[in-house]
Amino acid sequence: MKAISILLVDDHPVVREGYRRLLEMRPQFTVCEEAEDANRAYIAYKTHKPSVVIMDLSLVGASGVEAIRRIREFDKDAKVLIFSMHSGSAYALKAFEAGARGYITKSSPPGELIRAVEVIAEGGRAISEDISRALAADRIGGGRPVIEDLTPREMEVLRLVATGLGSEAIADLLNLSLKTVRNIHYTVKAKIGAENDAHLVWLALAAGLIPSDNLVPNGA
Repeated sequence: MKAISILLVDDHPVVREGYRRLLEMRPQFTVCEEAEDANRAYIAYKTHKPSVVIMDLSLVGASGVEAIRRIREFDKDAKVLIFSMHSGSAYALKAFEAGARGYITKSSPPGELIRAVEVIAEGGRAISEDISRALAADRIGGGRPVIEDLTPREMEVLRLVATGLGSEAIADLLNLSLKTVRNIHYTVKAKIGAENDAHLVWLALAAGLIPSDNLVPNGA
């Protein structure tokens, strides 16, 4: 059996430990490194060049979507599998746009994660049944999520603005100029029809980008 090295990215150490044990029950799987945020994931990828990255989307600071983008900028052939609690189609679409090769939800059976890693390591793509159903339902119903027209980077800026970060903090976090962040911020508001930042927060909440307990009092 071909050896498969794995970079495991999740901001909860206990969760990483559980998944490491599950994965390493397969003799061909080795978790070569773990990371808790997007920046450490990028550094770990450059250092270890794993066969597959298993990544959560909800990380402290920049999200998994931003981590995918950075890793793929470094290596266009990087194989990233999203393993997330988010089962909505909007998150999955943005992950795929950023370059993910698969999306499995954490409610999936353990065997589905194992199979997805094997498929992606061989160059294929994988998607869990619940995400497949969500994508199909959106298309059949003709619904358009409010963030559908945003690029992955625009979605990331929207998410960070909605959690209360200012433009300077977002620029530092995403390694962008302040002018670029402000331009993206303006573009996002125009695209999704937000009248102001408070409206932007509620639209981000409705789209499932942030949980309600992440809302800040001033909405800025």
